[in-house]
Amino acid sequence: MSTAAIIVAAGRGRRVGGPLPKQWRELAGRTVAAHTLEAFLIHPAIDRIVLVLAADDMGLAPGYEAHARVSVVAGGDSRTASVRAGLEALSGSDTTRVLIHDVARPLVSADLIDRVLAALDEAPGAAPALAVTDALWRGDAGRVSGVQPRDGLFRAQTPQGFHFAEILAAHRAYAGAATGAANAADDVEIARAAGLAVAIVPGEERNLKITTEQDFARAEALLAAPGDRTMDIRTGNGFDVHAFAAGDHVMLCGVRLAHDRALSGHSDADVGMHALSDAIYGALGDGDIGRHFPPSDDRWKGADSRIFLEHAVARAAARGYRLSNADVTLICEAPKIAPHAGAMAARLAQIIGVAPDRISVKATTSERLGFPGRGEGIAALATVTLVAP
Repeated sequence: MSTAAIIVAAGRGRRVGGPLPKQWRELAGRTVAAHTLEAFLIHPAIDRIVLVLAADDMGLAPGYEAHARVSVVAGGDSRTASVRAGLEALSGSDTTRVLIHDVARPLVSADLIDRVLAALDEAPGAAPALAVTDALWRGDAGRVSGVQPRDGLFRAQTPQGFHFAEILAAHRAYAGAATGAANAADDVEIARAAGLAVAIVPGEERNLKITTEQDFARAEALLAAPGDRTMDIRTGNGFDVHAFAAGDHVMLCGVRLAHDRALSGHSDADVGMHALSDAIYGALGDGDIGRHFPPSDDRWKGADSRIFLEHAVARAAARGYRLSNADVTLICEAPKIAPHAGAMAARLAQIIGVAPDRISVKATTSERLGFPGRGEGIAALATVTLVAP
């Protein structure tokens, strides 16, 4: 049994105002979309995620597709059409259950996801909701015109879960029907139109939908509540080796050092920066330099290795991570590293965009053993910690 999540992020969010759609606005240091995506990425029951973006936002896709379990598709001109695009992207896969979630609900909890999935063991559809407890009025021209009984009324939330085959068929039927031109209120409406039973599971007040400017402040307060903060911490390591060749200098951690030989290899053969870049890619589960910048591509011959490091840092930032610290060890007999270690750390910190005290560069020898001990080349080992609050 495979479970997928579709995160609908193709809307423009005009009601909240501002120059950016609400999913791309910052909330507690990260975009709303990053918060929402992370909630599903860290949930152990979610096997794959489809992020549905507006056509104008597809330029953001590579940053999110960096994660192996995330794919990005372009949405339609309505929420219904966007969900359909996400469902069709899963067609032909082994998906048996699907959760459909609005990107504007960034505080969705693991417990709520669990409740929806558990309900799918007994019904083809399940959705969270909160019982209406306030009095309900009807209004006309700014005056109360009547009272609406609240018995049996609920406030719908997402994620709404379904057996995949049934909800895909329901969406296809809805699109082909006369009513298909309309935008359904949510996927429960489409499921019920197809005759599917939908179980109600208890929703959560904190699972608010950001709709107005005031909702941003409310969400910020909930995220800042004592005991409510979660943190995703990742570590990665990288190792690289380059042999000496004819030349008059080496590049190490972005600093040019005069030497009686050069290093041979990919780009400018900066073994320290290569190891550090690979450590960041490793923490992200995102391959290595060779995957993103193949050495067979002549574009990278002699290139400045800062290109690789900046790319790795950008990939991390796109997924909500910042670098907490990095430790780089250079292994060689010569040149002497200690006089230049501070400059190297400062250069790496400048490229990454962190304080210099978060970067360590040091050196050791191999006690005359192995290829570094024989003076045949330089090796480097790097370890990083990435944090997503």
